[in-house]
Amino acid sequence: MALLDKDQARKLVEVCMQQKGGLVLTQELLDTGAIPRLKGYVAEQGKVSDSIYGGEGSYIDKSTGNLVKFENPPLETREGIPLRIMVRTESISTHDIVRGEIPFKDQIIAANHDYMRRMLVDALGTSQFDVVGLADNSIVIAAENLTQIPFENVLRAYMATSTTDTNMGNQYLNKGIRNFGGHILPEGLTANCKLPFVMDTPSTKSKKKDKTITPDYLFENRICTPEQYAEIRNNSLVAFGIVSQYLKGKGIIAVDTKTEHGINTKGQIVSQDEIWTMDSSRFWDLEDYRDQELRLARGVIEELNPKSFDKEYARKFSKGKEGYTDEQRVQIAVRYIEGIQHLLGKPFEPDMRTGEERAVTGLEVVVEQLVA
Repeated sequence: MALLDKDQARKLVEVCMQQKGGLVLTQELLDTGAIPRLKGYVAEQGKVSDSIYGGEGSYIDKSTGNLVKFENPPLETREGIPLRIMVRTESISTHDIVRGEIPFKDQIIAANHDYMRRMLVDALGTSQFDVVGLADNSIVIAAENLTQIPFENVLRAYMATSTTDTNMGNQYLNKGIRNFGGHILPEGLTANCKLPFVMDTPSTKSKKKDKTITPDYLFENRICTPEQYAEIRNNSLVAFGIVSQYLKGKGIIAVDTKTEHGINTKGQIVSQDEIWTMDSSRFWDLEDYRDQELRLARGVIEELNPKSFDKEYARKFSKGKEGYTDEQRVQIAVRYIEGIQHLLGKPFEPDMRTGEERAVTGLEVVVEQLVA
């Protein structure tokens, strides 16, 4: 079956925007009692997904900017494993600002994550439960509520530039930084060039703004032990190699990625949250990159600026604290559709139900199969 071209993808996005009703928050669904077992729970608001779990929690309210603290009743599986239920939204966040909703983004990222998670489970482990009845693009995810190891594990194969101030390319090219994440960078690197090796550059995990740190910072601040970091880094490097080989066959370059990890009830370190998605990673078109390398060598262009299938495309539309226009939302949605088709090698087949319908159905399935 042929992949959707840009015009077909655009028409699909426009139909979705015409049919769309008002945005329904996860908390509103819980408050209505649509899922009786979860009525009374507080959903932790995230930038692009909400989480439901037992015990104490907190989040920054999107509308007020205030810190909200809460305490939920226990939420466990029938086997007594602490449960975290996540509901993806269509929201997109850049530069720590939520810019609006991108049609189909929730289910595209869900399918992206599910495919990569299954590919890399032997290397990274997983906190996620396989639930019968949840499609690979389900926006509801059920996972063990891990004891989090609170840092972002970032691996980079290229010195990708970005509009974010803390990006490696900006730090190196614009600020003269040569020590990044504990690595001494050689002279002569250029925008979006390949790095000498895949570099581990951990980052703090913050509700406000992240910053690149060194492994020693993690140890000195007791964020993790050297042994834990070595396990996470080494397993992630194995996963990077697997993904790079897979994507090369799809005509895509694996540029960089960010993963998060925690400890499960068995004492194992496993991955949590997104795995190699277009929001957590960068992907470039291989043919376009090679063509630009030739043109750069001939002096036709001044620097590499490869076509991307990731959130970097959306970042370029970001301006101040403004949200995206409808036309920008369409263009971003089309790029996400292009990306998932390239990554999975098959045409995008959307679930055209409302977000509310998809969330309620998914939550009902998880409660029926897992929740005590």
